[in-house]
Amino acid sequence: MTLAQVMTDLQTMASPQTKKVFLNHGAKEPLFGVKVGDLKKLVKKIKKNHELSLKLFDTGNMDAMYLAALIADEKQITRKQLQGWAKKAEWYMISEYSVAWIASESRYGWELGLDWIEAKEENVASTGWATLSNFVSITPDDQLDTQKLTQLLDRVKKQIHIQPNRVRYTMNGFVISTGVHVADLNKKSLEVAEKIGKVSVDVGGTACKVPLATDYIKKTVNAGRLGRKRKMARC
Repeated sequence: MTLAQVMTDLQTMASPQTKKVFLNHGAKEPLFGVKVGDLKKLVKKIKKNHELSLKLFDTGNMDAMYLAALIADEKQITRKQLQGWAKKAEWYMISEYSVAWIASESRYGWELGLDWIEAKEENVASTGWATLSNFVSITPDDQLDTQKLTQLLDRVKKQIHIQPNRVRYTMNGFVISTGVHVADLNKKSLEVAEKIGKVSVDVGGTACKVPLATDYIKKTVNAGRLGRKRKMARC
């Protein structure tokens, strides 16, 4: 499919109600308002298409940018391209999900995640923590730097409540992901979760809630899923 064909399909799939919901969640124009389920229908038709993904992201259209990450090729995408995407992703659905997903699946996931969490820009820093969360969820434990992860958990414990809004959200998610997917750091993650307690995040006029890390981790352990890895970050 060409860029023009995909953009036409996206416009056809647009839902005024979905657009209203997305705008309420912080999305910015331009966007059509396409349900994620409908985007996945396009993914089945397009499959992986790296060049098309780059063109879609460059449109600046929120629906197209989300779709771009779903069809991007994690083996072809470059460090420079990922850095560009992280800077352009102003809405958390793009920055903390789309970009973080593909970044974590690429060969640059770990290093970019560590770079991005040092960024002054809130959207880039939150992308970094989300990327690290996804990275630990798909990477075998014997390939993880547990010492560095421990240091990051300590950093979250000390700094989370003074960080920008969305960074607080993704830091909390990092504690959860590490506690759930890295068996050897479950105890440490729980200690950090108990220390930070409830994390306050302004989610605007939405019904979204910030998960309590202690409850989430314990629930996963009780369900017998501790240490279980995901096949891929994108979903």
